Amino acid sequence: MAWNTPGGAGKDGRRPRRGGSVIDQFLDSLRGLFGNGAGGSAAGGGGIGRWAGMAFALWLAFNCFVLITEQQRGVVLRFGQFARIMQPGPHFKLPWPVERVIKVSATQIKTFSDTIPVLTRDENIVSVEVNVQYRVGDAQQYLFGSRDADQVLQQAALSAVREQVGRSDLDTVLNARPALAASGRKRLQASLDTYQTGLVVTELNLPNARPPEEVKDAFDDVNRAQQDKDRLQNEAQAYASKIVPEARGQATRVRTVAEGYKSASIARATGDAERFSLLLDQYKLAPEVTRKRLWLETVQQVLSENRKVVGGDGRQLIYVPMGQGATTAATSSVPNVLPADLVAPTITATPTDPRADRGERVDERAEVTR
Repeated sequence: MAWNTPGGAGKDGRRPRRGGSVIDQFLDSLRGLFGNGAGGSAAGGGGIGRWAGMAFALWLAFNCFVLITEQQRGVVLRFGQFARIMQPGPHFKLPWPVERVIKVSATQIKTFSDTIPVLTRDENIVSVEVNVQYRVGDAQQYLFGSRDADQVLQQAALSAVREQVGRSDLDTVLNARPALAASGRKRLQASLDTYQTGLVVTELNLPNARPPEEVKDAFDDVNRAQQDKDRLQNEAQAYASKIVPEARGQATRVRTVAEGYKSASIARATGDAERFSLLLDQYKLAPEVTRKRLWLETVQQVLSENRKVVGGDGRQLIYVPMGQGATTAATSSVPNVLPADLVAPTITATPTDPRADRGERVDERAEVTR
């Protein structure tokens, strides 16, 4: 038997040495596993079997090992039935056809957009743009809860938008779409949970809403009229905000003045009543003296409140109704041109009676000469 055939000996007919390096031992083990390629048909068949066994072992190792990334979730099916969910990381499973893994992208944000005509509550047709962003929340329900979860979401989104817009009037749809989008998102998520789609709506927007092209001009006129209305209302509110405080301040001022006048009138009347009472008491004690004193005070008040022109040389003077300085200048510069009967009277005071030094009351008299 040749030395290099299985079971053969070395050059000397004995078995080869078992010593040597680790590399030699490893190569010897490989030669023993795959054969040396120089034998007969039996040796060649054994080498092919070993190659097939190694290929099967490699396939089995790669088939049982599964790597799940951070963006994925692995759904394990055992004989076609759901078994478990694989989280991100390396995992092992039973070989196919016992178990197989379906990888689902769980963090990818998907988008759906469409434009649909909707009839509003006040029977107006408006074209609404719909934009939905969603992701997979439950991989099992996404694969097996419904036949086509993405298609179900599209139909449910259009249905939710039609429902919300159909309950609102045209002004709300054109000018208050964020509130409609928020309510539509809640309605859509509830529908997806009911249909067991395993999807989570992250955003629902209504970016634009416009009337159909056939009636766009009429809607533009309505919008301009609405803007004019809002502008006039704002101007009226601004004017009211300005004029009302002024009117209130003026009313407060008038009320305050009236209250002050009332208090002054009452105080004046009270003082006059008290003064009259005091005068009455004095009159009862000395009627003649009180009467003369009252007459003198009255004359003094009348003369102090009226303009007087006093002349001592009998010249004819011109009376000019002006200030005191202007009257004096006019009387000194203008010649005598008026008759004597139009000249203002001259008031001359008599000297004081000597009896006044003795404490006796003397009547003050004034002679009026022309």
